[in-house]
Amino acid sequence: MAAMAGPMNPDVPATSANSESTAAHAGPSEQVVTPRVGWDEYFMNIARQVATRSTCSRKHVGALIVKNRMILATGYNGSLRGLAHCDDVGHLMENGHCVRTVHAEANAIVQAARSGTSLEGAAIYVTASPCFNCFKLIANAGISKIAFGEFYRDEKIYTFAVEMGIELVEVKIESSLLL
Repeated sequence: MAAMAGPMNPDVPATSANSESTAAHAGPSEQVVTPRVGWDEYFMNIARQVATRSTCSRKHVGALIVKNRMILATGYNGSLRGLAHCDDVGHLMENGHCVRTVHAEANAIVQAARSGTSLEGAAIYVTASPCFNCFKLIANAGISKIAFGEFYRDEKIYTFAVEMGIELVEVKIESSLLL
């Protein structure tokens, strides 16, 4: 069994994974401090990990819905529940878009609905900005903040977000802070 790090065992260095401190063990008189990511970066990193479950190779997108710093639901772009995936049977293209998949944001909202979780006042972290249809779902679900990793296609979301009072934030992640 591995030794536990922290104050109960000073011979094992504490790390950010198991301690509030992010100081690495560097000896009694010197410490190397690793920067601690903020909440937006933390949740966006998790959304990026969720995107690795995507089953459509055209664009891997992950979504994470959070309220009061607690994760409520996740979603990634993939086929209808129980049906074949794009990566297995090919893309179903219409007007330059693969319509075989359900978008990550919609899947996260559906996951919350299936568990009876209210999204009123929540935030959604998405690796790519939502299309306009997903934006409408997000708005009607009562989500008050949309954080995205990269802009993707539809600029209408900016106008409607302002009009509806939805906070729209681009969250850039430094490559040195990626997992």
